[in-house]
Amino acid sequence: MSPRHARVLLVCFGAAAAADLVSLAVGSESGHTVAKPLLMPLLAAYVRASGGPRLLVAALLFGWGGDVLLLLDAEPAFLAGMASFAAGHVCYLLLFRRGAPRTRSARLVAGAYALALVATVALLWPGLPADLRVPVAGYSLLLTAMAFGATRLGPVAGAGGALFMLSDTLIATGVAEWPQLPRPDLWIMATYLAAQYLLARGVTGALGARPALPATYRESRPVST
Repeated sequence: MSPRHARVLLVCFGAAAAADLVSLAVGSESGHTVAKPLLMPLLAAYVRASGGPRLLVAALLFGWGGDVLLLLDAEPAFLAGMASFAAGHVCYLLLFRRGAPRTRSARLVAGAYALALVATVALLWPGLPADLRVPVAGYSLLLTAMAFGATRLGPVAGAGGALFMLSDTLIATGVAEWPQLPRPDLWIMATYLAAQYLLARGVTGALGARPALPATYRESRPVST
């Protein structure tokens, strides 16, 4: 696809994101139900049109699976959604292995993330339903590894990983029945959308997108024998 197609897809993603956030702000469940399933497919299409890695497209589409499943207000759907997001985190971790080698300062970042993981799980544990405690703890470990791994690709991806961790922590506090901010779903989606967008930009920027060749170039390129 041409850069123009990629820009159109990015604008469509931005419009869908705005529609979803406005729907949450005004309390429109129907608007949220319509807009949310459009978000990750549009972002994935933008990444693909920009020549982004297929693993990144897969990570975003696993995020789409989680988004759709979390629209269903049932515990089995919540667990299935968490599993879909976990598969996306695995895709991200595989991508982050291609990043820059660890530096000494990475140890401090790793320590901060490890401390955040232990503190979050310890604080949430008593309020979580008994059958969700182990799955949430396991998912939190994978999520934290993803957020830390994102720092290998630079500050943009690193910010995306941190925001993803924040978004999912907000979800977990709701499950644990902690006091919530007004319109909690709005803050969850705002941080989640920013996270996925920044991760997409960080990955394509660090690993290098490969835009499709213009048609005129492809047609004029000699065929090897």
